[in-house]
Amino acid sequence: MPVDPVALSAELIRCPSVTPTEGGALTVLQKLLTSAGFETHRVDRGGVANLFARWGNKGANRSFGFNGHTDVVPIGDATAWSHDPFGGEIVDGMLWGRGATDMKTGVAAFAAAAVDFVTETPPDGAVILAITGDEEGMAVDGTVALLDWMTAQGERMTACLVGEPTCPNEMGEMMKIGRRGSMTAHFTARGVQGHSAYPHRAKNPLTAMVRLMDRLASHELDQGTAHFDRSTLAITTIDTGNKASNVIPAECRATVNIRFNDAHSSASLTNWLRAEAAKVEEETGVAIAMTTQVSGESFLTPPGELSRLIAGSVQAETGRLPEASTTGGTSDARFIKDHCPVVEFGLVGKTMHQVDERVPIAQIVQLKAIYSRILRDYFA
Repeated sequence: MPVDPVALSAELIRCPSVTPTEGGALTVLQKLLTSAGFETHRVDRGGVANLFARWGNKGANRSFGFNGHTDVVPIGDATAWSHDPFGGEIVDGMLWGRGATDMKTGVAAFAAAAVDFVTETPPDGAVILAITGDEEGMAVDGTVALLDWMTAQGERMTACLVGEPTCPNEMGEMMKIGRRGSMTAHFTARGVQGHSAYPHRAKNPLTAMVRLMDRLASHELDQGTAHFDRSTLAITTIDTGNKASNVIPAECRATVNIRFNDAHSSASLTNWLRAEAAKVEEETGVAIAMTTQVSGESFLTPPGELSRLIAGSVQAETGRLPEASTTGGTSDARFIKDHCPVVEFGLVGKTMHQVDERVPIAQIVQLKAIYSRILRDYFA
């Protein structure tokens, strides 16, 4: 009997798996996959729960993989929800609850498609599911842990689809063939505190910081590349903690976030940021320290066999040929791209992370059909 992706989605939503709590979601999936003949392993690391499942032989020449996550962001104000955020209720043709779009439905759709596929038409190859409980958090012990474990065990995917929501408005309109890189830089300017009536006796770190922030925000990083929009830099905070209007503070902090395309690397951008800070130091006499955090480098899976396979399956099921895009934030595809070719395709993501997160039932059914077609065509 075919696996109902809607019922499975609802069951997963009822698991309160706010990062990093597993909440029972991976247990549900492991039971389903094991009963269908998948070899399953819990790959837990650093307090994070992950699940690896494979049908077929290890090291098969062709092994198609799916990647996704069952962890979700917090619900916020529970009283603001129209329906229980962990109720998995079906009302007015919609499935409601946290994870309804991001991305328990995506996981349910590819798990259901994989089980039905290996049961009805066992392929000459392997089907792998790599599911994490740590995508919405720091992601250090999630998909990275799964890939580390797979390497150590000799497991490998020859292609992978990440089931994140990718469509802005209509089902089938967009897939992701890459993502911009993301990095954050934290600056601390240290001067000399003084009375605001005697600024010559102080070194104002705010003057230096504002000058640096203006230089960074005014600089055009690039004009875009063949597959990417322009890189962007956003100032996200400037803080002193100073509550006195007649005191020049001794210290000021600021943070910028950069989303960058394949014209840059985090290393090249770090060098540029340090050089700009050094110029302001020299001009003002205020010391500026900097630390950086890199969430991921930009990457691209060049249009080819995998993107054509996915685009063709989407078009066959929806009537739309998806745009091959690199827009949006980061995803776990940034880790998988070092393992095998990877493309992302999933639901319309309009309500992800919102109060009253929900998805039309029809979209879940359609997503399973797309994933099923992708498997059939890949192994054909």
